[in-house]
Amino acid sequence: MENLLAESLHQWMRVIMRHSMHNFMRFAKENNFSMAQINALFRISHKGACGVSDLGDELGITSAAASQLLEKLVQQGLVQRSEDPQDRRNKRIVLTEQGNRILQDSIQARQGWLNQLAALFTPAEQEQLHQALQLLIEKSKLLGEDDADLTGFRTLMDLQKKSL
Repeated sequence: MENLLAESLHQWMRVIMRHSMHNFMRFAKENNFSMAQINALFRISHKGACGVSDLGDELGITSAAASQLLEKLVQQGLVQRSEDPQDRRNKRIVLTEQGNRILQDSIQARQGWLNQLAALFTPAEQEQLHQALQLLIEKSKLLGEDDADLTGFRTLMDLQKKSL
């Protein structure tokens, strides 16, 4: 039974990732965003106002590369740069309303198919799946988590909660 469950979980993850990433990549392509740009928007949203070097560290790129990436986002009206009031040599980066809207739209594009899928189930099936997923969530918490590896995922989850 254990191997059957693990195999079913692997199959489900493949389905989720295929649909989720396909829709996410389509959204990025249709809106002329690179994955680096969308990742930067998620990181800025998660961190709040941050500096160029902070963002570069978060993204694993140099400050010069982060600055170039940010310049494109500024030109698109998705982020705003301003002087750091504590150190005028540094710039603070924040999302604009349009930047926040793009993040919300990307989440909706990525997860819209889940709403369609949920609608295919009867109310009894929905309740059964809800209970099974709650059990899965609870058991997964017993495995612990590495905060460093989940930063981007948490950002996405926080934004999803805000959009509900």
